[in-house]
Amino acid sequence: MKTVHKFRSASLLSAIAMTFVLATSTFAAQVKRSGAFVGPQANTGFVTMTKQNGRIVLTLSYDFVVPDTPDPHWRVVDSKGTVYDLQKLKIKDEGYNKSITMPAYVKDVAKVVIWCAFAEINLGEASFKSSIS
Repeated sequence: MKTVHKFRSASLLSAIAMTFVLATSTFAAQVKRSGAFVGPQANTGFVTMTKQNGRIVLTLSYDFVVPDTPDPHWRVVDSKGTVYDLQKLKIKDEGYNKSITMPAYVKDVAKVVIWCAFAEINLGEASFKSSIS
């Protein structure tokens, strides 16, 4: 009887540990980091892509420097090559939108572009090896 109780306890402990490992692996699999930004104005830092509440969230790294241009915006390109122009990067009082939640119609992100809407030029871009969809 004592052996059966020990076996059940060990089985329960193993099941709990396995659940924790799988949950941690699932979370880790939902975070992607881009390569470095490359471009004439946006050439420092990278982007982190996560999935929160079923939506893709992009976050600029701490070392990203906002380009000193009139109208930088977030622009993303999906795995099919569709381009989405999104919100402004700069906001009032010298701040900027460090993170952006993708609209529901953006299903995946292959590349992030910092786009100057005023001059209509690519200021820099960072690509992902694979996407979260």
